[in-house]
Amino acid sequence: MPTATTADERELNASVAILPAGSFEQHGPFLPLVTDTVVACAISREIADTYPVRLLPPITISCSQEHSAWPGTASISARTLYSVISDIYDSVTRSGPSALVLINGHGGNYVLGNAVQEANAEGRRMALFPQPADWEEARAAGHLVTTNHEDMHAGEIETSILLHVNPELVHDGYRTADHLADDRRHLHTTGMQAYTETGVIGRPSLGTAEKGKAVLDTFVRNFATVLNLL
Repeated sequence: MPTATTADERELNASVAILPAGSFEQHGPFLPLVTDTVVACAISREIADTYPVRLLPPITISCSQEHSAWPGTASISARTLYSVISDIYDSVTRSGPSALVLINGHGGNYVLGNAVQEANAEGRRMALFPQPADWEEARAAGHLVTTNHEDMHAGEIETSILLHVNPELVHDGYRTADHLADDRRHLHTTGMQAYTETGVIGRPSLGTAEKGKAVLDTFVRNFATVLNLL
């Protein structure tokens, strides 16, 4: 959570603000419902420690309808998330920064891509990070075994990041929770429950803190390309 004062922000005079976007959804029996928010905040915090950007507090509930079969999951509609992003952009750009970068930790927030595309078409400066290629490069840098596709949810990469930044949030059981479901062609129709009983699709047993650190380091390096666009 950002702790800067308005005096701090005036002195920083950032031209770019970053907004972590997480979720509140099941991540199997061993990772917390706030996992995606923790991931988005970890990426954002590392970026803010490296670049002169304004760090905003996270969006903690987003579009998690595909996880609704599991207790604890909470969602808002895509249209609500779109409106929230638009309102935040308008507010932030009135108080200093001229661009907003969405740091997305939840793959189901598809509407963020539409929000960014429409904003830029209208002359509003907005970006979405990390992109799929950034996740792939981070996996390679951290020597992760799995791919973006097979390690979809509560798997190697998310477990690794949490083991690095908040190991106390990773509960027992992740070493025996691997589950793969590579053919998920009807996911948007059926939800996650058609492909996993536990909520896991991936290989959390492969997660390590060292991999998590390498992943975050890669994101920090890659963020420079986003700033160059803005």
